[in-house]
Amino acid sequence: MSPLSPTPAESGPARTAAVIPAAGRGVRLGPGTPKALRALGGIPMLIHAVRAMAASRAVTLVVVVAPPDGAPEVRNLIDGHALPEHTDYVVVPGGATRQESVRLGIAVLPEDVSVVLVHDAARPLVPVDTVDAVIEAVRDGAPAVVPALPLADTVKEVEPAAGPGLPEPVLSTPVRSRLRAVQTPQGFDRDTLVRAHGSVAVDGDGATDDAGMVERLGEPVVVVPGHEEAFKVTRPLDLVLAEAVLARRRANDGF
Repeated sequence: MSPLSPTPAESGPARTAAVIPAAGRGVRLGPGTPKALRALGGIPMLIHAVRAMAASRAVTLVVVVAPPDGAPEVRNLIDGHALPEHTDYVVVPGGATRQESVRLGIAVLPEDVSVVLVHDAARPLVPVDTVDAVIEAVRDGAPAVVPALPLADTVKEVEPAAGPGLPEPVLSTPVRSRLRAVQTPQGFDRDTLVRAHGSVAVDGDGATDDAGMVERLGEPVVVVPGHEEAFKVTRPLDLVLAEAVLARRRANDGF
């Protein structure tokens, strides 16, 4: 579908939009193409992520936040791949940090968007049931919602080592049953998310977790069940696993 102009829409029924920050370089996957543009099953991961959001009937707009100098390239890329008819998209240049990029994505949302999803471009295979569960929880009144999974491993809190490869003293062992590994999309009441980005200042590389910013406002955040296929593609081994998941989907479901 053709891209929307990033201007406020006429008033109408409240709707849901997804913001996908994709301005990072993805250095842990090695040099070269930005991580979001790496191929997965012959298609850039970003396209998989956009389609994952558009797979929800509730999502009518996807905002892709591109590298500052790469918005035209990303726009052309999306133009070349089909999206569901009910979904429009906007591509905007990103900022120096993820936090700034998300803020820039929020800034172009039409006025009638009341539920906002923020989704990692590096989580290309999140199932639509997870997306819908997040949206439903926000619509039911939660100001912020995150999908998450229980941890399989015991976690240790340590004192960071003074240098690479040095031993790290253990400070504590958190109770594993109380811990969750958080995924995306994270869902928000729009006003709450805008307030968080307008009032929570984070130094250095900025915030990497929008729900954490909402927590700092003192607003409640709730968890819904995540999915094992919503993992983040960060390292080369993750890409191998993602290829295997995608191949299984195509064989079983014609995905």
